[in-house]
Amino acid sequence: MTIQQAIDSFKDLIETSIKSGGNEEKTAMIRSSKPILNIHEAVKHQLVANGVSIELIFPPLGQRSPEIKLAGSLKQKNQDVCVKPNDIEPNAEILTDGLLKGVSDTYGEEFTKRTLSINVRSQISSISKNFDTLYERTISEAQNLHDRSPEIVLGEVYMIAIPEYNDKEFGNNKIVFKKLGPKLVEKYIKSFQAITGRKATNKNFFQYEATCLLIVDFSQTPSKIYNTTAELIADGLLPADTTVRYEGLEWSGFAKKLVDIYTARFGVGKLS
Repeated sequence: MTIQQAIDSFKDLIETSIKSGGNEEKTAMIRSSKPILNIHEAVKHQLVANGVSIELIFPPLGQRSPEIKLAGSLKQKNQDVCVKPNDIEPNAEILTDGLLKGVSDTYGEEFTKRTLSINVRSQISSISKNFDTLYERTISEAQNLHDRSPEIVLGEVYMIAIPEYNDKEFGNNKIVFKKLGPKLVEKYIKSFQAITGRKATNKNFFQYEATCLLIVDFSQTPSKIYNTTAELIADGLLPADTTVRYEGLEWSGFAKKLVDIYTARFGVGKLS
């Protein structure tokens, strides 16, 4: 599945639910995870295109389970997409510190730190209002896992709809979009640049080794996926005089960055 196919399927599921059942059906659709699972599949396919073995990806291609539940310093959580190493097996252990003291970890610390983990999120409405809460949650997920396993390679795909869906019209079974100012897009880019590109393993636990800020215009058919700063400026989504550069957060190089960092950290061929 390509990212374009994933995004178009996401759009179809969301908009069909709004038209047929308003806000209630839209909420049920999002809770079902069906729209976002399309992006999970695109992530998996991009990993395979960058040399990752299909057999090492969890959940497997085309499936939503089983997920790998990794333990950090504060909590255990199912990860959206994981690649396990081909040279180590899980070794269950009982955690001995902090909030998880006494909790059983199915995989163990060595397996955990050698697992490549990617989480996928999306925000299609109330993007400005919910920024702080969702950004803090994104940071805390990386902090939790890196605090226990500083070497673990983490990725994040975060999709935002620009313009956003007007949630006040969901109850009227209408698809209406609300324009957002270029300063908000600039803020998102700067914020995700600040938490991406982690190289050292002894600091910056709040950062990810790679992130993709997926900026999508669902008001177009097919949906438009942005790839460059110039495209964002041309469509009025960034100020013409911006000094911010989107390059480095785009979709195309996301999986390669993760695989390259993993290879540099753990050796050649561990994911193939």
